[in-house]
Amino acid sequence: MRIALWPRRFVERNSLSSDNERAGFFEKACVGGTLAGASKKANLTLIWGDIPAWAYSAVACILESLKIADQDVFAHCLRVGEYSRLLAKSAGLSEYQQKVAEFAGILHDVGKIGIAKEILHKPGKLTAAEYEVMKHHSIYSEEIIQPLGNHEFFRQVIPAVRYHHERMDGQGYPDCLSSDEIPLLSRVILIVDTLDAMGQNRSYRQGLPVEVIYKEIQKYSGTQFDADLAKIFLECHKHWSKEKPDAETVHKLIKKVA
Repeated sequence: MRIALWPRRFVERNSLSSDNERAGFFEKACVGGTLAGASKKANLTLIWGDIPAWAYSAVACILESLKIADQDVFAHCLRVGEYSRLLAKSAGLSEYQQKVAEFAGILHDVGKIGIAKEILHKPGKLTAAEYEVMKHHSIYSEEIIQPLGNHEFFRQVIPAVRYHHERMDGQGYPDCLSSDEIPLLSRVILIVDTLDAMGQNRSYRQGLPVEVIYKEIQKYSGTQFDADLAKIFLECHKHWSKEKPDAETVHKLIKKVA
């Protein structure tokens, strides 16, 4: 398998505000000359590749099951998939990487189908034991999509899904990875997952205003969230409403399962 380098031309000039900041982002994002996300447990992320013809139908089958089991999680996954694509685009990643990010975002929480609803939708703080159960959902998500990993595209998706709750300070789960050990696309998902989770109405609380969410992401930038991606998100999120959803995803996936 050839590992492609991440050319600087893929970064949009207005994603980071200065050449020094862009250089700093690449220094942190790249490991040994290859794209970020290279841990001992995670595959390297390619800047190009093929999407198998069966990808959309395979994911549609998984989403159909998730929709029947839990419509709230289903809707959340669709939103996080779109937000992941947009943050990847804002960060200057290639179109292929944007598509990997989108699929990983769509699939990141499908493992919640294996979590008891009384835990998943508990109106209040989880007990320590309940939280330990909840922490397994990213592993369940990985296990559900693992059979798709015979194709390189899904071999890129799988680690992004498994590690989407890892934190930069090593206090996340399931494997307590830190900093550059965490796949870049997992770091992307964590930010937009937080955006959607905090912004949605719950049975026990109203969704939080976007300004409050911004402050939370800023507060935990560098500890929970990748500082460079957080900066890009805070600068670019306000422009996302002007973006159109990916037409291929809408036609081949969303319309079939929504």
